[in-house]
Amino acid sequence: MRCFRSLAVCALTALLAVTVAQAEQTGPKRKLLAADEGRRIAAIVDGEGQIVWQSKAGPIHDAQVLDNGNVLLALNYQTIAEVDKAGQTVWKYDAKSNGNADRAVEVHAFQRLENGLTMIVESGPGRIIEVDKDGTIQHEVKLKVSKPHPHRDTRLARKLRTGNYLVAHEGDGIVREYDAKGGTVWEFEVPMFGKQPKGGHGPEGFGNSVFSAYRLANGNTLVATGNGHSVLEVTPQKEIVWTLEQNDLPGITLAWVTTLQPLSNGNLIIGNCHAGEQNPQLIEVTRDKKVIWTFRDFKIFGNATPVATVLGEDGKPLK
Repeated sequence: MRCFRSLAVCALTALLAVTVAQAEQTGPKRKLLAADEGRRIAAIVDGEGQIVWQSKAGPIHDAQVLDNGNVLLALNYQTIAEVDKAGQTVWKYDAKSNGNADRAVEVHAFQRLENGLTMIVESGPGRIIEVDKDGTIQHEVKLKVSKPHPHRDTRLARKLRTGNYLVAHEGDGIVREYDAKGGTVWEFEVPMFGKQPKGGHGPEGFGNSVFSAYRLANGNTLVATGNGHSVLEVTPQKEIVWTLEQNDLPGITLAWVTTLQPLSNGNLIIGNCHAGEQNPQLIEVTRDKKVIWTFRDFKIFGNATPVATVLGEDGKPLK
């Protein structure tokens, strides 16, 4: 197209066109919640890439759409907030309370439980607490941490239907399952597969800084290995029975693998953080490693998008 405007305007128009083109989905168009700690934003975007809800966010490793349609997210490493559809904060919890005023604490995982309590995992103090709407602790579980550090004790954690807790210990490179009293009932050390650790957050780095784990209905556990660039399915006997590795998907490179969202059809949606603008931030794959859907958006989000959940037509997490 010929441009009869000034060179400056033409250049700006071209730049905007490139920026808009960066937001894309392959496969079915879907709504999703995502949060980027570099851009300091949490947002729900529709299948056309338009923002339908947004909130400020701080450094963030967890966010969830609640049954009431509100979003539970991190405003910073110490503050958890429930934000309504209008963007207003309706509940807030400060992790510097409940005995943490004089010690380092960071929160990388939290969960609204069916009984209305909120589970909060505190790195630094090394504990899981469940608090009521007033922030009062109703239950506490001490965590086992071999390499304590307030930034790396934990990443994602979830309370299971059994009442146990499944916790990804980033610094230890281990997934541990705890019972209600804090006893370790199962653990899995993420293997290095004979490789040496290598620094870096992108595809060039390597380690076992595990980000999340998900317990399947068959009793196996899916593990997102973080900078291990992979997903592992592990049996209760700790046998690895399925893997998705860094270069298994044609045209896609996995970097810091973060969130896991298994679907009822057997497919798996995974988060791909720090992989660069040429790679999608979210990928749906079949068990035979066929790519069904991808999401790539460097207009709203960026290269530090560790949190994402695909939503169904009802606005709740897709199953």
